[in-house]
Amino acid sequence: MTNLNEGDPRHLETLDRDLARFSNLELATGYVSRPLIGMGISLLFVIIAGIAAALFFGQANNSFIVIMAACLGAYMALNIGANDVANNMGPAVGANALTMGGAIAIAVVFESAGALIAGGDVVSTIAKGIIAPESMGTATTFIWAMMSALLAAAFWVNMATWVGAPVSTTHSVVGGVMGAGIAAAGFAAVNWPTMGAIAASWVISPFLGGLIAAGFLWLIKSRIIYQDDKIAAARRWVPVLVGIMGGTFAAYLALKGLKKIIKIDLPTALLIGAVIGAVIWVVMIPVIRKQSEGLENRNKSLKVLFGIPLVVSAALLSFAHGANDVANAVGPLAAIVQAAQSGDFLSAFTIPFWVMVIGALGISFGLFLFGPKLIRMVGSQITKLNPMRAYCVALSAAITVIVASWLGLPVSSTHIAVGGVFGVGFFREWDAERRIKKARMTMPNRVMYAPEERRRRKLVRRSHFLTIIAAWVVTVPAAAILSACFFFALSTVMS
Repeated sequence: MTNLNEGDPRHLETLDRDLARFSNLELATGYVSRPLIGMGISLLFVIIAGIAAALFFGQANNSFIVIMAACLGAYMALNIGANDVANNMGPAVGANALTMGGAIAIAVVFESAGALIAGGDVVSTIAKGIIAPESMGTATTFIWAMMSALLAAAFWVNMATWVGAPVSTTHSVVGGVMGAGIAAAGFAAVNWPTMGAIAASWVISPFLGGLIAAGFLWLIKSRIIYQDDKIAAARRWVPVLVGIMGGTFAAYLALKGLKKIIKIDLPTALLIGAVIGAVIWVVMIPVIRKQSEGLENRNKSLKVLFGIPLVVSAALLSFAHGANDVANAVGPLAAIVQAAQSGDFLSAFTIPFWVMVIGALGISFGLFLFGPKLIRMVGSQITKLNPMRAYCVALSAAITVIVASWLGLPVSSTHIAVGGVFGVGFFREWDAERRIKKARMTMPNRVMYAPEERRRRKLVRRSHFLTIIAAWVVTVPAAAILSACFFFALSTVMS
């Protein structure tokens, strides 16, 4: 073996290789430890939620049950943040209108604000009338049923996040409550007409969201992108589109996001939206004209004009989501708290403020720790988004909720948003194929893509599409089966 002295160049090369190995080892260690840090912080938050429940609930009877329920509510809130919030932020991140850090910061602020300011709506019948509470018989049975539903919903959303499938937390809770209700009181306890409407929403939500998103993308392409003078067309149409977005979100927030502060019916919400939309349209005309000065007549220049509206829409969607979907985590928890405290589980459940704080903070922590995976999935791995396409997705989400409210249909914000992404992607495929056929007719000698190459150039990833559809279909039955199993287990252990 040859000994190398310190001045030998070969000694320096060996040292560099050793240092490189240590650097790679350090990177690998950091990569492996990151999930452990997230799980550690999550566990700490769950423990703190239990301690908070002990402090606020006191030493009353069933305090241990309330502490357990608070821990499960915190676990569910973490999973809502990890999975559900991606639907609001994914399009903006995928379109490069927001960085991942900026999206998380905005979502944390607006989700928490929505939950604490406009959340906490009274839950008149648990899980929107999925089961009849009186069929449970006793408060103890009702508590174990709600505990099982909360655990099953949280576990299912956790598994869906792990495999990278955005699922509906609302449907997960509904499935959990249904399964626990069947296990506790039989099939007669379930409100089957409501369940039928929810099953119909599996198809209606994504289809309607995709159709509206595709319609707006067609409008943008035909009126702006395919025009000879794109900038002049943008000056005319972008203020109109931003006005539509502003008015739609005003109506959306008035109808769905401010129920705790003031009750607003659908006609009034639409009137508010129309007035605000008209004002925004007028205000945006000089703004867009100034912003478009000096822009080149190409598609890339148009993206600048949609950047700020897209960021604002993501923030407003997060506020509305926090106001509405925080109840998925804390609704069953509030029901357990009231039943444990007073034995009353038949009347309406009002969510205490400390319970709302657990839900709001849990959503924020879940998004911060585990949200990037689903944000990337929704924003860039289903189909390629730019600000214009992402704008169509955000606008379709708000419009679809308003239309569904008018029709009285229960819909999922997850299904709507992801359906909008699918709608944009499939419309792009159809439009690209249409333009190829048109070009072949007008220029028959021009070389076009071969059929097999066009199949490889699909603009929607079929593997993600099938995974997400499968997860949607099995969410309610999977959560129901898990909940029934947890109910039998809890009843056996605690009896």
